[in-house]
Amino acid sequence: MKRFLICAVLAALVVPAASFATGPTGQDRENASRACRALRAELGLVTFRQTYGTVQSNRMNAFGKCVSRWSRTEHQNRISAREACSAEQADPNFAASHNGMSFDQFYGTGPKYRNAFGKCVSSKAKAASEQAQQNTLNAARQCKAERSELGPAEFRAKYGKNANDRNAFGKCVSALAKAQSS
Repeated sequence: MKRFLICAVLAALVVPAASFATGPTGQDRENASRACRALRAELGLVTFRQTYGTVQSNRMNAFGKCVSRWSRTEHQNRISAREACSAEQADPNFAASHNGMSFDQFYGTGPKYRNAFGKCVSSKAKAASEQAQQNTLNAARQCKAERSELGPAEFRAKYGKNANDRNAFGKCVSALAKAQSS
């Protein structure tokens, strides 16, 4: 009997921990793919390949790397949005700072506002994704300008992190985008 009780308690502790450890979902990957298509269109194919692959890499390799990176970003945006919406929903002063509207009234639609939490999460996650995309676009433009200013060899020496420094542009974009987001 004691063993059964101990196993039940351990299982109850493991299940919630495991649910938080899950990675990107299919929806996260779909959102990432959408973001990568938008970035590829905005940056142009050459700059996109330089950002997410090497100059020699093919389009699918760079696109796959982009989706892989953005899936993690989309996942984190969704988790952060859920936490922010949970905090707003639990805030007793929410109405005071939202024109007297309750959480459900502010975010929800329809007669009973049943979808308020989902609408809150999706709006916050979408805003965070759009901001991250804009940070990446700005960073790519800055890196392109810096590469023109420094020259290719000096730029690769400054940002390159592999044997032939061919990943310099991607490292530059990553560093600047991260700096802009914080």
